[in-house]
Amino acid sequence: MDITSFSLDLIKYTLAGCIVVGVANWMFWPKYNNHVFRVKSFDLKRITNKELLSLRLQAYERIVLLIERINPANLLLRLHEPGLAASDFQQLLINEIRAEYQHNITQQLYVSDIAWGITRQLKDQTVALIRNAGGGLPATASAKDFSNLLLSHIAELDENPYDLALKTIKSELGG
Repeated sequence: MDITSFSLDLIKYTLAGCIVVGVANWMFWPKYNNHVFRVKSFDLKRITNKELLSLRLQAYERIVLLIERINPANLLLRLHEPGLAASDFQQLLINEIRAEYQHNITQQLYVSDIAWGITRQLKDQTVALIRNAGGGLPATASAKDFSNLLLSHIAELDENPYDLALKTIKSELGG
């Protein structure tokens, strides 16, 4: 066996081996690559879902806090100013509700449409309740007179809308 024949055989076997490896690579690489992509995609989705769940829970906490803060019983205690006229106190309450709502408006990205709809509706109903309560008072009425009238309006309701909203939002979270 001479060196030329050996070199030629070596080239043939090397070339045949490369072709076999190339064909095998061509056949199995997409499956392997797809598997790796799915594993990476699954890991990314799991991490994203974990972060999104955290943001959703924080948003629901903020919505609950918003509902508690716009509840007139809490508003009246928090913002009470002796000597303030009823009309000025009424405007202060409405401005506070709007500021609270605007401060939490981005939470709608993370809560359900139902939860956000309840929150928005409760804000609108609270503003309407405050306006209606203030409409029947004389111009000389004090903030204390307005507070008593507003609380009596809430007491006349069949169900407390703030408790009902909180119950609905909590049930949405399964708790």
